[in-house]
Amino acid sequence: QSEGGFVSVTGGPGDEEMAKAGCSIADIAAGMYAYTGVLSALLLRDKTGLGSNIDVSMLESLVEWMGYPMYYAYNGAPPPARAGAAHSTIYPYGPFPTGGGGTIMLGLQNEREWALFCEKVLLDPALANDDRFSANFRRSENREVLRQIIVDGFASLSLDEVVARLEEAQIANARVNDMHGVWQHPQLKARDSWRAVDSPAGELPALLPPGRNAAFAPRMDAVPALGQHTQRILEELGFTADQQASLAAGGVV
Repeated sequence: QSEGGFVSVTGGPGDEEMAKAGCSIADIAAGMYAYTGVLSALLLRDKTGLGSNIDVSMLESLVEWMGYPMYYAYNGAPPPARAGAAHSTIYPYGPFPTGGGGTIMLGLQNEREWALFCEKVLLDPALANDDRFSANFRRSENREVLRQIIVDGFASLSLDEVVARLEEAQIANARVNDMHGVWQHPQLKARDSWRAVDSPAGELPALLPPGRNAAFAPRMDAVPALGQHTQRILEELGFTADQQASLAAGGVV
């Protein structure tokens, strides 16, 4: 993440506020490109009868994902500023607190949405014509002042009330869920995304793989116990019973 430039554009504005992703995105990126590489190689083999060698780099995988900030800074141009969960060049765009402790993520993309936001969300149509906020670059320049206006406007509203107003104004929004909120996400429930699988610790919930295929149901097998499949795997690899016993005696398996 550091070598690929991701950390340099992620987090808050100060150097000490740089942030890495909260999950292992470089590993995941490389794994996904390996996965698509294998699939394309299988298709190629089906057409040509020839196999392929697939070379995947974690650095190159993550740099591929850096397209927007990387090309933004092409040929010595200044890179986009770090803006936390907000947008570096569009405002208002980012997380805002609501009454009751909730947080809403919203994003305005154009002047039509700004006018609707003032009218239907903040209930202050005149704000749309305020010289400080009358164009995106002005709103971005005065984002601290505008943020306080929005925070004050949301303070007396619950998260549900803010979402309802944003939906009426047709402005992109999302609840900022913590992990507990993700476990209870109504969309995952509506799509029947969870399955129960067995494990040595008892039954556990497991998420169905994304990208569902109508032709088949994915296997959702039990989580194996430590060493449960060792003998079968060694047999598939051609190890004899004596060789397996030697590996076990040496603590290898």
